[in-house]
Amino acid sequence: MAINVDTVYKTVLLILNKEQRGYMTPQEFNSIGTQVQLEIFEKYFEDLNQDLRVPQTDIDYSDRVENLDEKIAIFKTFGTADYNYSPVKSYFTLPVADAYNTTVNGILPTFYRLGSVVYTDAYGRQVELDRLQRNEYYNIQASQLTASTKAFPTYLYENQRLFVSPSTIIDNIGVNYIRKPIDIIWGFSVGNRGQYIYNPNPWVFEPSPPYSTGSINFELHVSEQTHVIMRILMYAGVVIKDPQVIQIAAQQVQAEQINSKS
Repeated sequence: MAINVDTVYKTVLLILNKEQRGYMTPQEFNSIGTQVQLEIFEKYFEDLNQDLRVPQTDIDYSDRVENLDEKIAIFKTFGTADYNYSPVKSYFTLPVADAYNTTVNGILPTFYRLGSVVYTDAYGRQVELDRLQRNEYYNIQASQLTASTKAFPTYLYENQRLFVSPSTIIDNIGVNYIRKPIDIIWGFSVGNRGQYIYNPNPWVFEPSPPYSTGSINFELHVSEQTHVIMRILMYAGVVIKDPQVIQIAAQQVQAEQINSKS
């Protein structure tokens, strides 16, 4: 379940206007909201790395690693890599679309982080490829004892390309990866009095007038709603040049981070 973009925007405006501190336009909100979503999303991986070092509770809903994985799972997907022949060195390109045909409001999500790479052999068995650095990738081929085979394949990942060994593998390469969150949009129309009227319809791209309309919600887990609002308020303080808003929001964000680690 996604976080409703209208709920977040109206909450931010309510807090800002409660003491007549200022106003955030839809365009400012969309830019800041997108940045905040990416910051929270990227921090998942850092937090997961830290939590894996700490023993976890076996009580339902309290395991931090499982809870983080649930948030990341929204963006987990997989697809088939495309083979590109080259007389110098053939390679596979990363999937453009995933196996779920995932689109968000007609937008195709982009690749973000590489996970595991697997090869499906002639018997339908899936074998995970070992990821190697360039020196390892070439050195292991020097001996028949360590050279890559279809039973123990390897790959080198550089420049958004997968160089797979042995070279006899030219298809059936699957890629598990994390996709990037779609930018949020609080869509609107302008009323007779110049007011912004929220458009709850799904955002649809239109290259010509009336151009694109509709909205795109935050893709983050619904439990992040408070965190999203506080971080947007922190940036809003910069926009409206109110240091008190920045300070209060920053203190709240810091308190949440300390609590999550304690």
